[in-house]
Amino acid sequence: MNLDDRDLFRDAMEDVTPLKDCANIHWLKAPTPKAPRQPVNEEMENFLTRGYLDIVPLNEPLEYKAEGIQQGVLDKLRLGKYKLDASLNLLRQPVESCRQTLFAFIMEARKDNLRNLLIVHGKGREDESHANIVRSYLARWLRQFDDVQAFCIAQPHHGGSGAIYVGMRKTEQARLDNRERHAKRSR
Repeated sequence: MNLDDRDLFRDAMEDVTPLKDCANIHWLKAPTPKAPRQPVNEEMENFLTRGYLDIVPLNEPLEYKAEGIQQGVLDKLRLGKYKLDASLNLLRQPVESCRQTLFAFIMEARKDNLRNLLIVHGKGREDESHANIVRSYLARWLRQFDDVQAFCIAQPHHGGSGAIYVGMRKTEQARLDNRERHAKRSR
């Protein structure tokens, strides 16, 4: 780059402002208008456990299906047949930060009626690696949410064993909307 090119570049970029850092969460649905948020002490509400952890071996795939959920739902989730609504990136974050971010992410997904999520936790080469510790905590934490009905390893194009799909329960509002939509069709 010569001196004239630098000056032209600086002139063109002088009113540009950097984007805020939002690399951890990627919302795929358009945001809905929301009421002003009231400040809440998330630490009091966050029920995800801390402390002692049984580490899940790397060769054991993460998979969970809540009681009453059909095997076909888990199979479709595993095959990536559900359209993803949002994703969360937990790569290289401290465990406590992952805990808080996951809690906020699931609560926001529930509030926005999102059903299918992708959580990227990373891959480790040994059982004691940081990525596997986060993975093991995820296996514990996701079971603590009543709204999580299933989770499993993602497809290779979404991160493979370094990511998981999460299937959420339908909210009551989504059920009512679905009933109304199908009732109109049957008339």
